[in-house]
Amino acid sequence: MNIKVCGITQYKQLQQLDGLNVDFAGLIFHPGSPRNVDGKINPTQLKDSDFDLKITGVFLDAEMIDILTAIDDYGLDVVQLHGNETPEMCDDLSEEVEVIKVFSLGDDEADIDAMIAPYDAVCDYYLFDTKAADGATGGTGKKFDWKRLAKAKIEKPFFLSGGISVDDIDAIKKFKHPDFLGIDINSRFEKEPGVKDMALVLQIKQGLKK
Repeated sequence: MNIKVCGITQYKQLQQLDGLNVDFAGLIFHPGSPRNVDGKINPTQLKDSDFDLKITGVFLDAEMIDILTAIDDYGLDVVQLHGNETPEMCDDLSEEVEVIKVFSLGDDEADIDAMIAPYDAVCDYYLFDTKAADGATGGTGKKFDWKRLAKAKIEKPFFLSGGISVDDIDAIKKFKHPDFLGIDINSRFEKEPGVKDMALVLQIKQGLKK
């Protein structure tokens, strides 16, 4: 099972995650986030690094030029799009890097297959997160009903996200879907915003192997 650790703000922690054989590490490029990586990791140092994990830039309704600049400056392998990005934008970006499109799910019974259909041909992965009460996407620290995904076809590798902690190991192992790729973890694995607790990351990684 793949593990994506999001909200990294320290180069040293990227090295540690790579040493733990984590699969994806997310750098947030959103000015409103307490985990915004801008000014915290040297772009040249990162671009010149030889990590096995995939460096993922996380964006929310950013301009295309800003995403392309970050891809070039930081040597991003993947971009994760949290906003209202169009399929056309995803298609253009997919010529440069792999693309994760995020869909935030609330208590409504929206048709997941219909929601993702326009993106099927232009993205590499999906990520399903929890929609906040105010409609905001991501960063809620809360879960949505995973059973909704079990009923959807999806037919593309996807991540579960939203309030996942080490207490969810059993639930993750019980979750079944032919396209389930892995989990995206963030706030429940922190000492403070942007600083991960590597002992907890190791704990969930080992727990999912058992």
